[in-house]
Amino acid sequence: MMYKLKKKRIVFSLLLGFVFLMNACSKNEEIKQIKSPNAAVQLSLDAVDGNLIYMLNWNNEMVVDASVLSIKPNSNIEIIKTETKTLNSTWKPVWGQFSEIQDHYNELVLTLKVDEIQGKLYARAYNEGIGFRFELDNVKPENQFNFYSEYNLAKNDVIYYPSGEAPPKGPLKIQNLTSTENKKQKFHIPIVVETASQKHLSILESDLVSSRGFKTMKVDFDNSTEKLISVSEIKNQKGKLITPWKVILVGETAGDLVTNSVTLNLATPNKIENTDWIKPGKTLWDWRVHGYTAKDGFVYGVNTESYKRFIDFAAEKKIEYFLIDANWYTKTSKGHFEIAKELDLQTVVEYAAEKEVELLLYYDGHKGNYGDDALFPYFNSLNMKGIKYGFMGNNPDFSRDAIIKSAENKLLIDFHDSPVPYTGVSRTYPNAITREYCHAQQDSRRAFTPETFIKMALINAIQGPLDMNNGNFDLLNINSGKRQKGPRKSNTYFSTVTSEVARTLVIFSGLVCIPDAPEAYAAKEDLFEFIQKMPVGKWDETRILNSAMAKNITTARRHGKEWFIGSVIDRKGGTLDINLDFLEEGINYEVTYYEDTPETDCKTNPEAYQIRKGMVTKGELIQAKLAPGGGHCMWIRPEINQ
Repeated sequence: MMYKLKKKRIVFSLLLGFVFLMNACSKNEEIKQIKSPNAAVQLSLDAVDGNLIYMLNWNNEMVVDASVLSIKPNSNIEIIKTETKTLNSTWKPVWGQFSEIQDHYNELVLTLKVDEIQGKLYARAYNEGIGFRFELDNVKPENQFNFYSEYNLAKNDVIYYPSGEAPPKGPLKIQNLTSTENKKQKFHIPIVVETASQKHLSILESDLVSSRGFKTMKVDFDNSTEKLISVSEIKNQKGKLITPWKVILVGETAGDLVTNSVTLNLATPNKIENTDWIKPGKTLWDWRVHGYTAKDGFVYGVNTESYKRFIDFAAEKKIEYFLIDANWYTKTSKGHFEIAKELDLQTVVEYAAEKEVELLLYYDGHKGNYGDDALFPYFNSLNMKGIKYGFMGNNPDFSRDAIIKSAENKLLIDFHDSPVPYTGVSRTYPNAITREYCHAQQDSRRAFTPETFIKMALINAIQGPLDMNNGNFDLLNINSGKRQKGPRKSNTYFSTVTSEVARTLVIFSGLVCIPDAPEAYAAKEDLFEFIQKMPVGKWDETRILNSAMAKNITTARRHGKEWFIGSVIDRKGGTLDINLDFLEEGINYEVTYYEDTPETDCKTNPEAYQIRKGMVTKGELIQAKLAPGGGHCMWIRPEINQ
């Protein structure tokens, strides 16, 4: 829905830059500007002609020029008082990409009158970005509210953004968004912006989970002003109104945005008192294995024996979870599941408990409505450790209630099928372990290219953990149509087994779901070692060492003194430099390399790989060679007995 501005703003916008320059000379300059702790990010705010206007300068470059910010359409905003505040603290996530996060910002608090409504605008400046949030008092249901923001970007800036299960869109120049071919663009957050000077921004929101009644932030392009705009809608609000945070992240590289902690810092702190039961980890998954024939002739399906095989392998390899997907039940009514005839679910539950493997169970309403009030207690009564919830859609209030109800029943929750991009929710409700805000590996049975993967790793992943289901090993059979749920068109899924391994590390998630058959992993046990050893979600530190949109990405994650490094490249292949300057001085490290071979190719020879070992020290430069569409992994740990 397009936000309707006052007519006077059309004229006003032409004079906006001049007005701002005049205001910069006023005596109130110091209290209407806020800088990040390192002074690189500078945010300017002022009320001009009844409108609230902001500008964002980063490293002496205007990255967002004069833009309107509002909470109520066609309202008159008056600044009553200004205050400033600084915070520098640290906090520990229950799980995540870092074991400790610094929350360091300078904040400008504007006490406002929006027409006759009293309220405040909070503007925070971090070294890595900014956030805005309105709080209004005593609002009435008849008032109309839309949290509105413009983003006055340079005409030569290019943008990228998610497109559901299709490949992300971009690069698209701002100056071309008004053309006929781009008229009907459906923008999704996060938006990634690359400036002419190669700086990177991301436009998104945080802490929507704490703002009941608000819809997910929508982004559009206003042809009349030639600006990107965002609207966060809410209706019939009464009493206190608290908006989500509108966020602009900054980074020198696209990879910097993926490890940016601003959205987590803006999120409401953890609301779950006892989190001992929340355990990140890896899970096997049955959905993509249906119809797989093992060498002993066993054919996998939805039955007790198939699930016992998954559980046996999980127990042997210390895989924490096994996820049972949709076909375990055939019909649902209120408070009742009809379980598939070939499946003795209670036997599977008892077998998993005996083997010390936790179970996750799928649910959606396509086969009937069980009722959410009874659903979560029922899953808990089965000793399930989590729920994969499908086809909920982008419904923030419904999804919030599901998160809370699952937490009350000590269940992890994994949202499937284009869910709410609840950025920051893993801080507030850490049982929200992951979500499929991406094109999951071969979901919808579409082709999945290396370029699509890299784009999603640098765009979709900014909003938080992704359930992408990487890690297929039986690529030849999957591509040749020997799986019930392989690609619709044979030989259109381009990857290598080493790339598949790397992808499980590159995509951050609290639950890494690996989709292939136990026998496929056992056949390449030496390669599977990298996945097996990864301490998913228990990372102390994460770095993106290489990142080029649709071309390559290298991610390094540390747990204790061990490092896991994964790289993925496009269909051209090539060499990536990996500088080990982050290792500790004076320590000799053992390294295992998991690599493509000179003969590997994502189209013609995807399962060729090699493994070798060596020694490395701080500062060494590794020149990783990747096949077309290939990957490269390193497991680095201190030398034993040094």
